[in-house]
Amino acid sequence: MAMTIRRATVGDAALLSDLAARTFTETFGHLYPAADLEYFLRDAYPVEKQAVILAHPNYAVWLLEDDGRAVGHAAAGPCGLPHADVAQGDGELKRLYVLASHQNGGWGGKLFDAAERWLLRGGPRTLWVGVWSENFGAQRFYARHGFSQVGTYEFPVGQVRDLEFILRRPVGATTDAV
Repeated sequence: MAMTIRRATVGDAALLSDLAARTFTETFGHLYPAADLEYFLRDAYPVEKQAVILAHPNYAVWLLEDDGRAVGHAAAGPCGLPHADVAQGDGELKRLYVLASHQNGGWGGKLFDAAERWLLRGGPRTLWVGVWSENFGAQRFYARHGFSQVGTYEFPVGQVRDLEFILRRPVGATTDAV
């Protein structure tokens, strides 16, 4: 296995669209009625929307590849979470997914590290992430990286509304990550 992480480009829009839909479906697809899942995937991950994100200077996406085949991704940009304390300049980890076939090898942490380095490239700042309230593994992962819950919001997937936790890591927070 030759695993690599690289920054995605606009030319990766179709690849990212497919990968984002696959990883979301693999991770959460079982939670939703088919029509709600299909609506969400069409709205959240179309090629055109991925191209806009990839072309925007305030956003970045990394691809995890196994021998050239995309198996995970992370995305970061300005914080868009609905919390009163979000300030101009705060950053957000917007997505972090690795296909189940490639989990538990430390690659999610390496994708996180790439996104974190990019988010902090201009110096220390507050970081945010939204995580499903029942994704306990992700919550433990983010806690090890210095994040703590500071709020909640509803994340729509079609007609379904998931309870999401808003996690924040203030400037100067320490982490337990090794």
